[in-house]
Amino acid sequence: MPPHIIFIITDQQRADTIGAWGQPHMVTPAMDRLVAEGLSFHQAFCPGATCVASRAAIFTGMYPHTTGVYSFDPWAGHRNWVQDLADAGYWCVNIGKMHLTPQDEKAGFHERMIVENPTNKTHANGGADDDWGRFLTHHGQQRPNDRHRTDPDWKQKHQGVPWHLQERFHSDVFIGDAAVSWIRAHQGDRPLFLQVGFTGPHEPWDPLPRHLEAYRDRPMPAAIWRAGELEDKPPQHKAHRRTHAEADHESLIDLDGASADDIAEMRRHYYANITTVDEKLGEVLEALEERGWLEDTILVFCSDHGELLGDHQLAYKWLMYDAITHVPLIIRDGRGGRLQRAGESVHDLVSLVDLGPTLLQAAGVAVPTYLEGQSLLPYLETPHEVVPREFVFAEDNYQVMMRSSAHKLVYYIGQISGELYDLQQDPHELHNLWDSKAHQGLRQELTERLLAWLAASTYYNAGYRRNRSHTYNMRWPRAEDPYLHGRMSSGGPRTTPL
Repeated sequence: MPPHIIFIITDQQRADTIGAWGQPHMVTPAMDRLVAEGLSFHQAFCPGATCVASRAAIFTGMYPHTTGVYSFDPWAGHRNWVQDLADAGYWCVNIGKMHLTPQDEKAGFHERMIVENPTNKTHANGGADDDWGRFLTHHGQQRPNDRHRTDPDWKQKHQGVPWHLQERFHSDVFIGDAAVSWIRAHQGDRPLFLQVGFTGPHEPWDPLPRHLEAYRDRPMPAAIWRAGELEDKPPQHKAHRRTHAEADHESLIDLDGASADDIAEMRRHYYANITTVDEKLGEVLEALEERGWLEDTILVFCSDHGELLGDHQLAYKWLMYDAITHVPLIIRDGRGGRLQRAGESVHDLVSLVDLGPTLLQAAGVAVPTYLEGQSLLPYLETPHEVVPREFVFAEDNYQVMMRSSAHKLVYYIGQISGELYDLQQDPHELHNLWDSKAHQGLRQELTERLLAWLAASTYYNAGYRRNRSHTYNMRWPRAEDPYLHGRMSSGGPRTTPL
């Protein structure tokens, strides 16, 4: 029988938030367990800088320029690889956050327990309530919406608000409990694809109070920024800060005048929120182990994107800093009844768009033509044969990011400003070299490489846009074509990764 596939994804979790990844300020025993039992990808990047853009790219296997999903756009109508698993005989289950739009679509799943963002989910702005909201209502509780209007101290809390009801009503506790109950009760005999989507640590950062207490005496990593930094960045960076400070929305966050202690307290809540998620993750792992489902199973743990958390004097996402695009990724491979490369690490660049080809290949399912990622199974099976990526890419609204291990280019469509960083000299992206005369040659070279990738990707997936077919052929220039006179090497975007 094909292996079970377990896919656990958090929301808005930075890469530097796992204790066993060298972060002593973190309390993450369950994630640490996955590090010990799995293969850690320390240089994994998301394909979009917001929840929907990233998740749509992860599950469709296509970048936003192909699907048109750059932000909070409907994407459930696009083909995704969950449907391919279902067609191959997998029983597909979603418990928690998927961020499908429209939210109630099946999208290949046979069962869904839907939980979306914890706040500001109403009939007026999002249609029917989700399963967590109904759970609260059935127990006489209310979804904690619009506290910026009812709490006079909301702005000063910087989204750090410990959970105020019984623990069982917390969205991540609800998701973890639902997953454990489902695992224990399921009686089917088909291979499983189980997706568990935690809502944390998406803001507001609402840890269980006992988890917050565990961080009280822990020193918090300071936010990374430099004076005058935003003057050298595209105007969207200042606008990002101003927009969230002035928003008439529960997600408002005003960092103007915030002290180092204020930022540390904000971070304390965020990290504690991850510990709340981690505790429920541990219970899910224990339930899987009780059922014997960790044997001959491939388990993926990742997050959809990260969080600025005061770095660059900003919060949230929507931009292309590593704090947002660099995410945790661990693959625990128990196929064959033994763990593959347990406790080892990979430092090559990989993308979350690689997960579709990886999981389909592990399941023995043909990979659709339009999936643009490259399977990560060689890292588990034949690491000596791996051809690493040179670049990873992310798109969101008018931004296109291309990142290598040495440089990052962020191209802003329709404007003259952009971002260019020398990551070896400036790993924290504090000095924008876009307008540096000394770096114009590098900027031109990387821009041309970005154009080549974007053109190839757009052309190659034209077959999908024409007819949504599962597989298709596109004419691709090869060295043997007589009109090229042998000047072009063979291969295409699927065999020659940029």
